[in-house]
Amino acid sequence: MEIVKKQPSSKGAPDRFIGDVWIDRHAGTHPDEHIRVNVVRFAPGARNSWHAHALGQTLHVTEGIGRVQASGGEIQEIRAGDTIYAAPGEWHWHGAAPDHFMTHLAMWEVPAEGPESEWGSQVSDEEYH
Repeated sequence: MEIVKKQPSSKGAPDRFIGDVWIDRHAGTHPDEHIRVNVVRFAPGARNSWHAHALGQTLHVTEGIGRVQASGGEIQEIRAGDTIYAAPGEWHWHGAAPDHFMTHLAMWEVPAEGPESEWGSQVSDEEYH
């Protein structure tokens, strides 16, 4: 057994996020782990870029109100208590509503080979609204 001490929060990278986003990694730092679990805090209007996970992704909203969209679908409102599943390879984005903070757990598995996720373009203001 290994106890990993709490690490400082990290700011979301500007090539993958628009607005203020803070990330706390909770699983996925050990080389033998095949799961990633992050707590992600979005300021109002903040969101990530279009992306897809090789083995899918599950989000669980813990606070606030947000938005999520799958490629080709409508923007949907998400709230504390909601759980969202994006299938393997499904392009999507998620973030806070324009006037609310939003926090979620982001969970995904890592494939034995190849990239765990692929990142695309940022979500424009026109796409977001």
